[in-house]
Amino acid sequence: MIKEPITYKISNTVLYLVLDDITDQNTDAIVNAANSTLMGGGGVDGAIHYHGGPEILKECKKIRRLQWPDGLPTSKTVITTGGNLKACYVIHTVGPIWNQGSDNEPELLREAYINSLDLAVENGIQSISFPSISTGAYGYPIHKAARVVLQVMKNYLPKVPLITEVRLVLFKLSDLGVYQHAAEQIL
Repeated sequence: MIKEPITYKISNTVLYLVLDDITDQNTDAIVNAANSTLMGGGGVDGAIHYHGGPEILKECKKIRRLQWPDGLPTSKTVITTGGNLKACYVIHTVGPIWNQGSDNEPELLREAYINSLDLAVENGIQSISFPSISTGAYGYPIHKAARVVLQVMKNYLPKVPLITEVRLVLFKLSDLGVYQHAAEQIL
């Protein structure tokens, strides 16, 4: 994979667009595009649980038992250890399932990113890596998601000087191109 990030400056924060594996990021936290069960799954969720080891699942089970017995609702967030990952923490959020935009998906996606950033700030996290939430198995069109995500970053990051680094980690070169094109229009 190409390791050279595309860099943007938003107030005090450096925003990187990166072609890489989310589980390899050396930031304080990574965000998991989780499913509501918090028990792992496919895609990003499965990879984070696999590479992070059993401690993440153990904490997720405790969260389910004590906080969210019916599952984590869409756009809400929780935090666990990073386990065996380079990141110290994993922030888990559930993105919306795409239904042609008829179920408030843009707002729910926006909230998933904002709630993740809010939880990062609450925990003193200065650097954070995000996957492209909901654009895999949940079917959210990548070009629509990129616009939502980058608008969140543009509006949110100037308000929180604590966060000095945000990485938007894309797994495919074509996805990186979509994000780069959107960034050129928005940032």
